Amino acid sequence: MASDEGQPPRIPRRSFLKTATLGVAALAMPGCGGAARWAGRRPNVIFILVDDLGWRDVGFMGSEYYRTSNIDRLAREGMVFSDAYAAAPNCAPSRASLLTGQYTPRHGVFTVGSSERGRAEQRRIVPTPNRTTLAPEHVTIAEVLAEAGYATAMIGKWHLGDAPDHDPLSQGFQMNVAGNASGHPDSYFSPYGNKDLMDGPVGEYLTDRLTDESLRFIEANQAGPFFLYLSHYAVHTPIQAKEEMAARYRDKPASNGQDNPAYAAMIESVDQGIGRILGTLIELGIDEQTVVVLFSDNGGHGPVTSMQPLRGAKGMLYEGGIREPMAVRWPGSIEAGSRSTVPVTMVDFFPTILDLAGVVPPAGLLLDGETLVPLLRGGTRLNRDAIFWHFPAYLEGAGGAATPWRTTPAGAVRQGDWKLIEFFEDGRIELYNLADDISESRELSGSMPDKADDLHQLLRDWRISVGAPVPTELNPLFQERRKPGQGEQGQVQESREARPWADVHRTEEAK
Repeated sequence: MASDEGQPPRIPRRSFLKTATLGVAALAMPGCGGAARWAGRRPNVIFILVDDLGWRDVGFMGSEYYRTSNIDRLAREGMVFSDAYAAAPNCAPSRASLLTGQYTPRHGVFTVGSSERGRAEQRRIVPTPNRTTLAPEHVTIAEVLAEAGYATAMIGKWHLGDAPDHDPLSQGFQMNVAGNASGHPDSYFSPYGNKDLMDGPVGEYLTDRLTDESLRFIEANQAGPFFLYLSHYAVHTPIQAKEEMAARYRDKPASNGQDNPAYAAMIESVDQGIGRILGTLIELGIDEQTVVVLFSDNGGHGPVTSMQPLRGAKGMLYEGGIREPMAVRWPGSIEAGSRSTVPVTMVDFFPTILDLAGVVPPAGLLLDGETLVPLLRGGTRLNRDAIFWHFPAYLEGAGGAATPWRTTPAGAVRQGDWKLIEFFEDGRIELYNLADDISESRELSGSMPDKADDLHQLLRDWRISVGAPVPTELNPLFQERRKPGQGEQGQVQESREARPWADVHRTEEAK
């Protein structure tokens, strides 16, 4: 339900779980020594997901162009994860994995919209069919927490379906503000045209409004425990910012490829909202009872920002498309100024939040992730061997002059410092050592065939274990591409390939 203007949200208590039984550890929260100070009072959790925020779009990851003082404070007062990954290179599959704690083959949401993106004659193989909604039978983190007594709210972008069976209210959230099947707003200024968000005064800014709604939920449920999933539509396209804020960036020198004033202002609006949330937690006296997580759902949008020195951007399995800024703050329990370089991924948040809350997962619930509590307590390793990606779909645009694709169907694995990408069209593999080459500029499969074979086999074994479909059927409509810039008679002509960023926001992002 969208909250009524001026009234704090009333959270009904009801059962959501679709399966099995749930256990709650009442006096201790596994793996977190500081939790015992609450004498059984479980922490609140605020998970802030900023849409399309790139790995280097915040000050604590090195940006010198964007102003993110409050986000940097959150990072400074908690733990920064330098090697944190989304579950996929674009929006919907990452969100499905966040909510279910499962890799994409488990829930079947592989991409946004159709997996048959772009021009049919340019697709060499037939991609795997895609689900655009999170199936009702999947148990979400919100359902488990609601069953354990948490007040749960989803505020912002959902992107996994609509009512009655696929919206936030059907997946464990007791309150929904602005969440539906839409992947981006019609406008960042009211009237919003969002059926799950009452319009505010003309000109009200969406990012501010979602922050207002979040504060009302926090204040109404300050007795706790609560779980707030604040899923900002920003900084996704359309690139629309408050003019007075964007004006402050117009004379600011560009820095490492970052130079878009409107985009910078969008980031600053998110940052201001995070500052208001942190300030409210202190004012209410629940700062030390609340875990705050900052994350993004995929890499930054290439036409408007830069992930340098990372290669690629949103829509690619190179680091720029999947590595995210991440910080976790819990005053008194997580050491301020701490840092972890252990690779972590989106499916880890489900078991981590349950661990912090002292909630035992329902019997039979399959989670692919691993709790990060040992790292939050200062540890330096996890038990798993590797993390994986599976993206059996096409994404058009922004691939460069040599290709119309950001990615063709592909999968990837990271084990330690090593990363391997496999492209399903032709079986091509690429091997990189991220410790020596974070930019993925030196492909090593030819010089290190044994290492490439080992990781390739690891990736194949994982696909079998999770039932990941690999597309192999040739597309009968496929036509071998001519060289860029040549028409039927070889004459040079302007092409979309020659303008690689053209119309990107009208392809993926409009769906």
